Amino acid sequence: MNRSARYALRIASLAVALGLWQLLTSQDIDLWLRFSQFPTVTDVAHTFADRLAGHDYWTDLTDSLTRILTGFLLAAVLGVGTGVLVARSRLAEDLLGPVLEVVRPIPAIALVPVAILLFPSNEQGIVFITCTAAFFPVLVSTRHAVRALTPVWEEAVRTMGGGRWRVLGSVVLPGALPGVFGGLSVGIGVSWICVISAEMISGQYGVGYRTWQDYTVVDYPGVFVGMVTIGVLGWLTSTAVELLGRRLTRWLPRTAQGPAVRPKSARSGAAPPPAATAGLKDSIRTRPEEARDEHLVRD
Repeated sequence: MNRSARYALRIASLAVALGLWQLLTSQDIDLWLRFSQFPTVTDVAHTFADRLAGHDYWTDLTDSLTRILTGFLLAAVLGVGTGVLVARSRLAEDLLGPVLEVVRPIPAIALVPVAILLFPSNEQGIVFITCTAAFFPVLVSTRHAVRALTPVWEEAVRTMGGGRWRVLGSVVLPGALPGVFGGLSVGIGVSWICVISAEMISGQYGVGYRTWQDYTVVDYPGVFVGMVTIGVLGWLTSTAVELLGRRLTRWLPRTAQGPAVRPKSARSGAAPPPAATAGLKDSIRTRPEEARDEHLVRD
């Protein structure tokens, strides 16, 4: 199936879902589920158009995006750094591992009281909750990706004179990128769940805050406008993370369908990451004594 046919199929599935929603709600069909309580698609569309023409909608959108991007970027930096550190250092694993494993099962939204006590403003508390929500998926995924790397690549770099930082930049980070972006993709979705929940509880402005306000005044079309907005924003940000991941891992072999294929072990003839190859070449160029000795042997 070519790309245009796949896009047409996706649009058709969305149209069918909307048509079914309109049919069930406009006819007030009550079987086991009470669709008569739902607003119709046209009601939601009219409310959506009214919100787009107003100022509050764009203010809410800007606030939610600022919170989610700030918290997610902090989680990405801290999660990747901590994941690599724990995976590469036994001391760091012994010091940080127990604390992280105890805190990790706690839902991020349960930290709302902690955020209220710790931070002087609700804005900082919401960013903290968003960061915490995304931090652990990124941490766990990065840790597993680093530990799964074949040791042959690192041994090759060290054999050619590469140090710890050369190994980190040439083998560890490039080799772990697929796993890192897997964690980032999960983390951005969890971040949206938690930022919306935090806005509902203690936020001022934001998509979650506005959705909860619509619910309290029984404005159900407005509630669905908020839900649609959250869904679209989550889809766009997740897609952006996936596209960035594909661009940064273009060196990976891929099947005809598009998903990435895990590289084979170096013992079976697979090539190391391009950065590792570049590191080896640089190390070879920086050892003139070996080149001179080889020249003497040939003479």
